Amino acid sequence: MAPATTGGDPTQIAVCLGLTLAIALATWLTLRREGHDGSRKDVYLAGGKLNWLFVAGAITLTNLSTDQLVGMNGNQMLLLAWWEISGFVGLLILAYVFVPIYYRARVTTVTELLEQRYGGGGIRTLVSALFLFGMVLIYLPAGLYSGALFLKTAGIDYPLLVLAALLGVIAAAYTMAGGLRAVAVMETYSGIGVLAIAVLVVILALNAVDWDIARGVPPERLTMVGAADSPIPFHTLFTGMIFIQIYYWSTNQPITQKAMAAPSVKEAQKGVLAAAVVRICIIPAIVVIPGVVAFQLFGDIDDAAYGRLVGEVLPPWLSGVFAAAIAAAVIAHTAAVMNAAVGLYAVDFHEKFVGKVENHWRLSGIVTLVLTVAAVALVPVFDNAKSIINLLQQLNGLSSMPILSAFIVGLLFTGVESRAAIVGVVWGFALYAMFSFIAEPAGAIRLHYIDFMVVTLATSVIAALAFNRFALGGRARFAPREVFAGLARRPEEEEVFG
Repeated sequence: MAPATTGGDPTQIAVCLGLTLAIALATWLTLRREGHDGSRKDVYLAGGKLNWLFVAGAITLTNLSTDQLVGMNGNQMLLLAWWEISGFVGLLILAYVFVPIYYRARVTTVTELLEQRYGGGGIRTLVSALFLFGMVLIYLPAGLYSGALFLKTAGIDYPLLVLAALLGVIAAAYTMAGGLRAVAVMETYSGIGVLAIAVLVVILALNAVDWDIARGVPPERLTMVGAADSPIPFHTLFTGMIFIQIYYWSTNQPITQKAMAAPSVKEAQKGVLAAAVVRICIIPAIVVIPGVVAFQLFGDIDDAAYGRLVGEVLPPWLSGVFAAAIAAAVIAHTAAVMNAAVGLYAVDFHEKFVGKVENHWRLSGIVTLVLTVAAVALVPVFDNAKSIINLLQQLNGLSSMPILSAFIVGLLFTGVESRAAIVGVVWGFALYAMFSFIAEPAGAIRLHYIDFMVVTLATSVIAALAFNRFALGGRARFAPREVFAGLARRPEEEEVFG
């Protein structure tokens, strides 16, 4: 249990700080001989030198931060495992469909692919702005909040804002000092510790309830078939869930950036597939079982469940180890999102509208500082959320499906102008905002938000094609073979990304 006195257990804090420094030292030792030239590829794609192990580690921990461990366990039901199980499919699509496309296109950001497909930069700028909107206003502050909440409930009893600021400052230091290289290496090293101790937490948690996870737990918290009023109704696995996974794993800059940092398609695919194996074999159990056990022990305590359980089942010195691993996960996740956000700003905005960037390290440092201050300032906004993971999934719909519609139209059709794609994205953003903030709260539309994501995606595609035809006079042609014809080639035959 968390100590009552402010500051927490000295042993736990000492172990946490010691291991945090050890991870930093191991990262420095790995990278100390690496040279830097200040190019965009150097800063945002690790110079194209990440081997499959670091690709897998970086992808896994960019996703597996406290958003998942705290947020999913905070629902205290097995049903949330579907997010991770379906993520396995999303990673397979990234490996075999999108990785070859990105490498052949030779892009630094996924938005550059859109400009290539549409022949105009407007859609690239809009989608990049939406990515930045999500990173700055949602991903960064939510990650810092959930990380600080975990550390506080696990026994490091300092104010949330202080803990969040500390995590943010360390993440910024990694981003400024080492770019994607440092982030990926740190994510891999800390990810090994996170996964190992997270599995141990599952074992100790089950042991604490005599391996009877069902005793005293309502059936709706144990079922894998969600009811209509559950966070994941079962039918949504066959409607919006797959599109959410395609967006997140295949078109989301913080994830795809790791896959694009390998020296070749083959090496990237090995890393993505390794991440998929971890996703299906380990992640589902560690993000739901502790939450259900916490319900047995403490009742319905929402997002405090995971941290409190860790404080209960682990001895102080070992909970300090886990606190260090979680802190490293939050730091790495935050640094990864920051690096992706800086890359989007530098490549899609600064170089286009301000001027050529002579040294991306200098620009990265300035933008990272601004992002850190903004993210920490927004942390209190998430303090009133009943479930951080459900809130994040709903907010993601504002940009995820509209952005995915631009990729679908751009990859499957030719003859569509950038202006038409912009109309589709704007339509989707406005439609989902209307649903989330007006119609659904008022009871005017009684559709689950995952189902409404399908509506948003489909109508966004239709809006783009209709505007292209009737307002711009263009004629779209369904021509997926132009993009996907080369996917059957052997990975080693692909050009090395340069």
